[in-house]
Order: sequence, then C-alpha cells, then structure tokens
Amino acid sequence: MLTPPALVKFFVLAFSALLPVVNPLGSALVFLGLVGNAPTLVYRQLAGKIALYTVLFFLVVELVGTALLAFFGISLPVVQVAGGLVLASMGWSLLNQRDPAPRAATDVVPAAYGDINEKVFYPLTFPVTVDPACIVVMLTLSAHASTKTLAENILSHSAILAAVLVLSLLVFFCYGYAPCITRHIPPQTAHGILRIIAFVLLCIGVQISWNGIQSLIRIVMSMKP
Repeated sequence: MLTPPALVKFFVLAFSALLPVVNPLGSALVFLGLVGNAPTLVYRQLAGKIALYTVLFFLVVELVGTALLAFFGISLPVVQVAGGLVLASMGWSLLNQRDPAPRAATDVVPAAYGDINEKVFYPLTFPVTVDPACIVVMLTLSAHASTKTLAENILSHSAILAAVLVLSLLVFFCYGYAPCITRHIPPQTAHGILRIIAFVLLCIGVQISWNGIQSLIRIVMSMKP
C-alpha cells in the first residue's frame, strides 16, 4: 500500500513533469496578447473556463490513454522508456535554449474581444495552454502510475489528478491576473525559473526511463528457463 510520503512524492513527480510543458506563466503572455485590452472581470471569467477545460482535457487523456495503449498492444514499461526519453529531450532542449520564450502565438488565430468566449477551448485551452506535448507527458505519467496493485494504482492516479487540479489553479491565477503579473516579473527572472524547471524535467525523464528499463529487464529475466 502506498504510504502518504509516497503519495506526496508521486504528486510532486506529476506536478513537476506537467509544469514545464503547460508553462502557465509563459502561456499567460500569449493569453494576454490574444485577449488584449479587456476588463478584469473578463480575464477572470476566461481564466476560470480555461482552467476547467484543462482539467477535463487531462482527465480524458488519463481515461482514454490506457485504452489506446491496450488497443495498440503497447506495454507500460515501453511507454515509460519512450515517454521518459521524450521528457528528458524536452528538458534538455529547454535547458540549452539561449533565449527561452513562451509559446508563440503565430500558430493560433487572434481572438477579438467580441467573440473571445467562442475561443475558450480553441485556441485558448488547446494549444495555448495544453499542447500535444502535454498528452505525451500525461500518457507517460499514467503508465508510470499503473504498475502496482489496483488499490495502489487508484491512489497514484489520484495523486496525478491532484497535481492536475493544482496546476489548473495556477493556470487560473496566471491567466486571471495576466496583466498584473506581466508588469511585475522581469523576463530574466522568468527565464531563470524556466531553466531550473528544465533541469528538473530532464532528471524526471531519465528516472522514468530507468524505471521502464528495469521493468523490461525483469520481464526478460523471468522469461529465461
């Protein structure tokens, strides 16, 4: 049975892996540019809807992702190895980026203030807040949490959900107060924070890949006569 410290560690693992790819602070800059000069109430309302859609998006990936893996016959250790390598690659790229920047808004349709509510899911939730990289990370975390007994799997997946909820609250705060935050945080500070998070993401990716490799080694050893 998972102990409370183990649950806390799994929560920290999920939150640390999802934070760099969601990047609430960087995405808030794009969000600010898309919404433009709008009243504070509009920012808060949009932030609440986007935070809700973010939770639902990750929940769908969590529920459907395992079924997709089973459909294609992909084992969980393989997902751990591949997903861990992807996470490590993301962390390495961010760590060596000369001038880290938030997601560019060139690939999304600019939103006018009059019809901004019609664009809550696309592009404000996907891909500005949650992009395809988040799907890869969520699948990896789901695979990493599904390697024990049923009771332990439920607890570990609950820890992932808790991390998603906290991350969504952070999205709500960054988006709802985007005009104020962008005026008080220097770009150099944001870049420094991103570098630290990138190193943590690199380490998390290597650790998840190593766990998958260990599982594959145990499978191979058990097949020997």
